[in-house]
Amino acid sequence: MFILQLLLVLLLVAGAVVGLALQARSQGMADARQRSLAVAGTMANAPGVAQAMASNHPTALLRDSAEAARKGSGVDSVVVFDHRGLRLTHPDTTLIGKRIIGPAKLVREEIAGKTISQTFHASQGLSVVSAVPVLKSDGSVLGGVSVGVKVESVNSVMTQRLPLLLGSAAGALALTTGGTALISRRVRRQTHGLGATEMTRMYEHHDAVLHSVREGVLVLAADGRLLLVNSEARALLGLAPDAEGRHIAELGLEPQLTELLVSGRPVTDEVYPCGNRLLAVNLRPTDRSGGPAGSVATLRDTTELQALSGRAAAARERLELLYDAGVRIGSTLELTETTEKLVEVAVPRFADIVTVELLDPVLQGEEPEPPYEVLHRTAVGGEDGEDGDTTAHPLFRPGERAVYRPTAPQSQALRTGHAVLQAAVSDQTAGGDATGLGAPAEHLPDHGIQSLITVPLRYRGVTLGLANFWRTRRSEPFEEEDLAIAGELSGRTAICVDNARRYAREHAMVTTLQRNLLPGSLPEQDATEVATHYLPAQGGTSGSWFDVIPLPGHRVALVVGKVAGQGLHAAATMGRLRIAVQNFSALDLPPDELLSLLDELVTRLDLEQDTDPDGARITGATCLYAIYDSVRGLCTVARAGHPAPVLIGPDGTVHTPAVPVSPPLGLGGEPFEVAELPLAEGTRLVLYTNGLLDSHDGAPDTGPDPLRRALADSPDLGPEETCQTLLDTVRPARQSDDIALLVARTRVLDPKDVAEWEVPLDPAAVAPIRAAAAQQIRSWGLEEADFAAELIISELITNALRYGAPPVRLRLLRGRDLTFEVSDGSSTSPHLRRARATDEGGRGLFLVSQFARAWGTRYTADGKVIWAEQALSGTAAFDDGTQGLGDSLVGQGDPSAL
Repeated sequence: MFILQLLLVLLLVAGAVVGLALQARSQGMADARQRSLAVAGTMANAPGVAQAMASNHPTALLRDSAEAARKGSGVDSVVVFDHRGLRLTHPDTTLIGKRIIGPAKLVREEIAGKTISQTFHASQGLSVVSAVPVLKSDGSVLGGVSVGVKVESVNSVMTQRLPLLLGSAAGALALTTGGTALISRRVRRQTHGLGATEMTRMYEHHDAVLHSVREGVLVLAADGRLLLVNSEARALLGLAPDAEGRHIAELGLEPQLTELLVSGRPVTDEVYPCGNRLLAVNLRPTDRSGGPAGSVATLRDTTELQALSGRAAAARERLELLYDAGVRIGSTLELTETTEKLVEVAVPRFADIVTVELLDPVLQGEEPEPPYEVLHRTAVGGEDGEDGDTTAHPLFRPGERAVYRPTAPQSQALRTGHAVLQAAVSDQTAGGDATGLGAPAEHLPDHGIQSLITVPLRYRGVTLGLANFWRTRRSEPFEEEDLAIAGELSGRTAICVDNARRYAREHAMVTTLQRNLLPGSLPEQDATEVATHYLPAQGGTSGSWFDVIPLPGHRVALVVGKVAGQGLHAAATMGRLRIAVQNFSALDLPPDELLSLLDELVTRLDLEQDTDPDGARITGATCLYAIYDSVRGLCTVARAGHPAPVLIGPDGTVHTPAVPVSPPLGLGGEPFEVAELPLAEGTRLVLYTNGLLDSHDGAPDTGPDPLRRALADSPDLGPEETCQTLLDTVRPARQSDDIALLVARTRVLDPKDVAEWEVPLDPAAVAPIRAAAAQQIRSWGLEEADFAAELIISELITNALRYGAPPVRLRLLRGRDLTFEVSDGSSTSPHLRRARATDEGGRGLFLVSQFARAWGTRYTADGKVIWAEQALSGTAAFDDGTQGLGDSLVGQGDPSAL
């Protein structure tokens, strides 16, 4: 074998040497022809050649230049001849004047002025001769230039190259012989010393095994080319006869199978589709034991096995579907979300489109009664086949009313209480409207819908709504066995819908109670312009509240609080605390003292709850109580575990004042602290519960930063617009707690509407002070209130001088009402009582109570203030206002006295 290979190499090398020699000679002749033609053309067109040939001594003029051209270009001869063919120059001077030689035809062509390039016997022997004519200016032929290169010159160049060529051939022969020997040794080593016969026999055995096994076998190169395929694989994959040698991606296989085979990733019995078959694929690399890079794949048809396992998988998927339905559908107590959970579970695992519709009374928390007519579509899910939108199907949209005709399958399900299967929605036997929107059933296939199961949502014998399961042409139509799955899904949904309905009813009841316990309308007062909002939580009602309580002296109390927990107890407790705050406010206490009383009340109520095992404690309730005085422009604030207020100045600046925070109500043990905040007129005071900020942007307890940013962006809004802006921008998308919001814009009483006098501690000073006050009242244009005002002022000052302590002051405030305030340094409080008929005194406060709209006492750090308010609107004349007053003063029974 080696000798045969060596002989073959020798023949190849000899042929290569001969070929190279012939090629070199051919290239040499071509080079000689090009060189001679170029030199002839250059000489013929050189300046002065034509003039020299036309002169009387052309040889003398041209001989030197012709020799210089010959020597410079390396040609063997440069001959200039005239139009007769006589040589004018020649390297051999003995030939000058003689005719040029060569084939007669070529000589005639040269003399005629044609350009030639031929090989023939010239004067110097066999040469490559090129001739170019020399022309006159008028185009006639003067003669020509003939350049010759001897053939033996060309051969001498080739002879010089021959040793190099033969040396290269010898080197190639030695290298090839050595390579052949090495390859032979390697082949022997790789074939383990087997000869051709043994290799042939082994190939025949392996080929027989490869094509007789019942599994397909593919051998792939590392770059994805198919190297070998057996008959079974060719049949399973449907490969073309010329598949071998092509890349696996060019064979038209399934994309998943192609991706696996190209990747070379080791797999064991992974199933992939291929046409109408399911193939179990095993793939292993071939380079584990030093073999070539690539992979071997075996294929096994498992279509029948997969059909059996597919039915088992379908059963398992249905069990998983029912399990997920049981877990997810009952995860909320909100009606719409409950129906949406059914849609999420059923699409696309059971149906392509699902719509859920509830009867009107169910949405109101009531039990519906026949006849069942109007339904509301609360949930829709499923792709429309175009943009994949799950809530915007052309035929079904949430929030629509659905009224089905008597012939529709939905109406049949409502009447009978049983599920209805419509295998083909275009079936004319179904008839009528299948969507509830006036779309006939035969139009549904235009939207790809082909099958329907409609199931009534029933629980405890009461129909609550309908669940409609639709399949499009992307899925198989519904069958009878699907009715059980649809019924189970609808049954579980009905239970959860009924629970949500009951919860909605209770939630509505608690919300109604909550709203009834909150202020129905805001009281009239001059100190602030107030707007309030209350929003219950989405999942239930908590105990947040607000209040606006007018106080004497052009003051107002602003209250916001919250009771922990949700439901009826929180709402009722909120009502109790609000009433308590109103009662404590009637005492006109500072904010810290009022919160202390409220704290004691919460503690006492919690002690009462300790005896009730089902009672809920109040401890942890929060409250912020602020009193704003429009005369001084001062706000006094105290808070118990409540968020601090936010202030927006008239110039739009937003800040949160440093109001000391005390523990929530019911914890006790610490006194409450007060902060005094001077407020310019037009300042907005924002009080809120933490439900406004909790879970903002999915992060709980974000603090007031979002609130401050929203207020800073809206510096010029009124209280109502401020409330609406905060609810639109700051309120969490998923509100988990109720919100109480109060925004008050401050007013400051005009100094022109305030009058003050220092009262000397002398009874004789009553008359001049009363006269000065009456004059001030008349200057305000309140003459109709003059008499009653003088009487009230006289009685209040007299009472202070008699029973009080210095200093005594009188202050008049004009606003919605006329307010009288007499302050003194004593903390004793007057009381209205019955005076006997024989008593000389004790009727002063009785007179005040008869002429004033309201009166009372509030305590200060330096003493007390006795105040009275006289209504200005509709003030009666003295005769009308005092009708029967004498009888009252004389008294019937026990008169009143101080």
